[in-house]
Parts: sequence; C-alpha cells; structure tokens
Amino acid sequence: MGKIVCAVGTTHTPGLLGWFEDAPEDQQKAAKDAFQRQRDAIAESGANVMIIIGNDHLLNWPINNTPEFTVGIGDMHTGPADWYDEWMSQTEKYHVPGAPGLARHLVNGASDLGLSLAYLRDMKFDDAVSIPVKWLNPDAAIPIIPISMNCTVPPVPSPRRAYDVGLMLRELVASYAEDVKVVLVASGGLSHEPGGPRYFHIDEEFDRFFLDTLASGDHEKMLRECTLERMEAAGTGGTAELLAWFTVLAATQGPAEVLDYVKSYAWRCASGWVIWPTMADH
Repeated sequence: MGKIVCAVGTTHTPGLLGWFEDAPEDQQKAAKDAFQRQRDAIAESGANVMIIIGNDHLLNWPINNTPEFTVGIGDMHTGPADWYDEWMSQTEKYHVPGAPGLARHLVNGASDLGLSLAYLRDMKFDDAVSIPVKWLNPDAAIPIIPISMNCTVPPVPSPRRAYDVGLMLRELVASYAEDVKVVLVASGGLSHEPGGPRYFHIDEEFDRFFLDTLASGDHEKMLRECTLERMEAAGTGGTAELLAWFTVLAATQGPAEVLDYVKSYAWRCASGWVIWPTMADH
C-alpha cells in the first residue's frame, strides 16, 4: 500500500543555481538552510519515491496542445534540457531514476476517477524539476515521478481544480499495491513576472498573504481567497505556478511550517519554502 509521508513546497527560480551567488550572503544562507531542513524532513520520513509537481514552461508541449497535467513515466530521467544548461550553470547532466510502476498506476487509475493524465516516457526538464532534484535529491538516491501542469496557456486550471486533482493523487497513491512511501514536492512561485513588463516586480504583500494562509492551515480560505486572478495580479505568467502548491496542499492537514521567505531581486523572484508536518488521513 502506498502512503504519502511528507510534503514540502519550494520556489524553483533558476537563480537558485545559475546566479545563486549574485544574491546577498544572508539570502544565500536562508535558501541553504531552508533546503537543508526540507532534506532532513524528507530523510526522517523514510520516503522512497519523490513526486515533483511543477509547471511546464512550454518545453514538452506546443502552445496549441498543452495538457492540463502530464506524468513522466520513464525508467530514468535526465536533465536539464540542453538549452537550459547555461541558465543553471550545469556542466553535466543529472540522471535520476524514475518510478514507472507507480507512475503508470497514477495514469491508469486516474481515468477511473474521471481525470485524464497525459504522459511522456522521455520528459524534458527546466527549473521546475531541476531545482528540486539538485537541492532536495542531490545524490539522485530517491526515484522521482515528475508531474507537470499547465499554468500558462488558457484555460489554466483553477486553484480548486488543482486541489481536487491533489485529492485524486492522494487516493491513487493509497491504492497502489506496493509498499511505497511518497514525498510530494510543490515546485513554483512565489510572485514574479518572467520576461514581462514587471520582470523584477515582487509583490511581497501577496507573498506574505499566501504563506500566512498556509501557516493557518485553513484550506478553504486559501481556495476562496487565493484566486487565479489574484495570483496573476501579483505577477503575470509566473505567480500562477503556485497552483502546484494547491495540488500538494490536498494531501496535508493542519498548518504548514513556513521555513523562510526571501525577496530576492538577484534571483528575479520571491522565494519561499514550507514543510507540511501532518499528512491527511487516507
């Protein structure tokens, strides 16, 4: 029987690798400390599969055919994509094993729940998966299942839709026959507008609201007040990456522990990290 044993949320700005040292030392330390605490929580949970949920930056699918959710079902995953090497200062590709049995179970079982999941055997990765892999799974010791979601091309799923998909994923993990312990990683955000007219804009008021509401443990308030429109107002084309956090939120109960918040113009994005101490009952 599968079980979700841990859940964390992290920013995935490429600045966390590619231009990490451009930020002030206190911001670098905050990021390193937050990632270390997340790695410790993952290790303590005994997780042996990592499901990373983030957005696809139009890397795997064309703009006129972007699925709502895509699951990577490969035996092995390699990244980052070639064009992304320089952005992330990568001289060598990372190679991390997949968990194809559970990945296929998610795809096949989702159809019985009314959810159609696209899938790819050879998935390309940018920062949405690469940042969590490099910081949270640096030795590639934990097999991963990447799940990308559409946060860019209309129609973009609502927070409620992302949350409902998370409820389905929770049910599907629990119904898996093998004994797996899963850590969920929400990858994306916080406020930013990549390449837009407000490229270096950071909406700290929104970011604080988002993290404070997570810390309150009030899922319904989050779903009611953190609308897609509010996310877009905080940063068009970037802040909606937080939809991935709603998907992970559905597997948790109670308040999140906010590890830190960094308003970093050097990384061109507000950065935040959380751990959810308590998983929802299956």
